[in-house]
Amino acid sequence: MRTEETRSRPLAKRLRHDMTKAETVLWTRLKGRQVNGWRFRRQHPVGPYVADFACLEAELILEVDGATHSAERDVRHDARRTAYLEANGWSVLRVWNTDIYENLGGVMDMVFAALPPLGPSGHSPRKRGETSADANGSSLNKGDVNV
Repeated sequence: MRTEETRSRPLAKRLRHDMTKAETVLWTRLKGRQVNGWRFRRQHPVGPYVADFACLEAELILEVDGATHSAERDVRHDARRTAYLEANGWSVLRVWNTDIYENLGGVMDMVFAALPPLGPSGHSPRKRGETSADANGSSLNKGDVNV
């Protein structure tokens, strides 16, 4: 275990079991390589912090913010955290709980826009259960969801 993650790893494990409702809703759309084949992890330790969602291959972090992130002290903490993550090569997208509840499609559009158009292997991914012969001429559109 990296020394800077000594405290964040146990916290990440606990947070995976205690996800907020908004995080749970978003996770249903991120898990299982549903986003053009990109793999997201939930509650992933990055140095002294725990990212709500992280795509390691794309170096993208999604942070879900609720009412607790609007106080001045919390805004300063989030700014320090974002600066640390960006200094370590990550791009950070922040979304509000209300956006997840009221505009999940818009949130997912923002995620798609932040990722390269092709999956991590450099080609369009297949839908679950689809063979390469089935995929000829078709690709996963951003509105499609693998089930």
